[in-house]
Amino acid sequence: MTDPLPPREVRTYRAWGAARHLAGGVRDPAFRELVQHIDGGPLHRCPPVVLLVDGAEAFRVMMQAIDAAREEVLLETYILRDDTLGTSVQQALVRAAARGVRVCVLADAVGSIGTDDDFWRGLTDHGVTVRLFHRVWQHPLEMLRRDHRKLLLCDRALAFTGGMNVGTEYGSSILHHEGAWRDTFVQVEGSVARELAAVFAEGWDRARGPALPGLEYVSWGELDTMPSLQLRVRAPALPFALPQAVQRQLGRRRDRRRGRLVRRVIETAAPEDRAVLVLDPRPGRGQREMLGVIAALLGGARERLWITTPYFAPPTRALSLLTAAARRGVDVRLLLPSARTDVPIVRHAAHGAYATLLAAGVRVFEYERATLHAKTMVVDGHASLIGSSNLDFRSFWLNAECNVLVLDAACGTAVEDTFQQDLTTSREITAAAWRERTMPHRLFDALARGMRWAL
Repeated sequence: MTDPLPPREVRTYRAWGAARHLAGGVRDPAFRELVQHIDGGPLHRCPPVVLLVDGAEAFRVMMQAIDAAREEVLLETYILRDDTLGTSVQQALVRAAARGVRVCVLADAVGSIGTDDDFWRGLTDHGVTVRLFHRVWQHPLEMLRRDHRKLLLCDRALAFTGGMNVGTEYGSSILHHEGAWRDTFVQVEGSVARELAAVFAEGWDRARGPALPGLEYVSWGELDTMPSLQLRVRAPALPFALPQAVQRQLGRRRDRRRGRLVRRVIETAAPEDRAVLVLDPRPGRGQREMLGVIAALLGGARERLWITTPYFAPPTRALSLLTAAARRGVDVRLLLPSARTDVPIVRHAAHGAYATLLAAGVRVFEYERATLHAKTMVVDGHASLIGSSNLDFRSFWLNAECNVLVLDAACGTAVEDTFQQDLTTSREITAAAWRERTMPHRLFDALARGMRWAL
């Protein structure tokens, strides 16, 4: 069946269209070349990826990694609370600094606004270097641009990223704690950890942190590579022809927006290897590439497309990609928050799109066991996107985010298994039931949907 996309939007969906023409979808060897061509970053070969879906277990593993670090610990987070979990992390960081480990903490100034000054002094007084990202008086015109990344890096060899902030609600087990949040982190090793350290260094530079030795990164303000070296990426050969003008445009955009030099230290993934691509958009760099990769994932879906996100307020064009996949027979499922959400207006913005999604055959579920905060996408049990990005305007255009695209059947199976487990404590929204909602509910849904660009 022909996908219902109007001709005027062909340019917008170029990445989507290219993936649609791959015989094997996301499993096609050319899909790797396509996403690398879109983003311009390297595909890393790495050991098996570890999925961490329970907060208590995730922070137990991360605390062990901090205690085992011998040279460097880098922590970046949107929220760092001074609660029980935050204090435990603080103590682990202080122990590392006492061993002579270089410890750097980067927290968003708005996300962590409730954290007491005594907490930060408890770090700095013991040798930990702390910076707060985009303090209002330092960047008054950029208050809306926040650091939403969540990263922990140990010795540039072991890294964790995903959706979990540092707070008791994130670090509690959903099996045993009533107030726990359902979130996902992922553990990766190898050269991908070094690229994630460069991601940290970019935000650290913006927050006026001291230079970190041995890292090449993009200076936030200048879009220059630090140290000052030029980036040249050779686009991989694709099994289909893109117009030369398009290739030149993509090449210029990639060279302009991607500045980190990590290829000299990467372990390049062969076609049969597990491959990891880092997607780290932030205002002014990498945003269109991130959207292009997401579009390619949607276009490359052949059997299943399962998405978990707590904040679902995408633009209309993104909805057309989801509905197009469902109409061509892909099993498209969305797992979204229930009334336990922490941002009700965004939930209503999602509600404003339910009728369109359900009419196209998209299955919609609302998670009821806990507050949903995980951000994952899995396609055909092979391609998994895990990180901090939500499917909303803020993540697309205002936040600094960090995600990893894992091309690996074992990881894909683990994400799918987790998704199915989450469905056991979720409620499916049916078209018939949705038509029964009250008029005030309908009006609030329409209002919130209309405000999606401001959420």
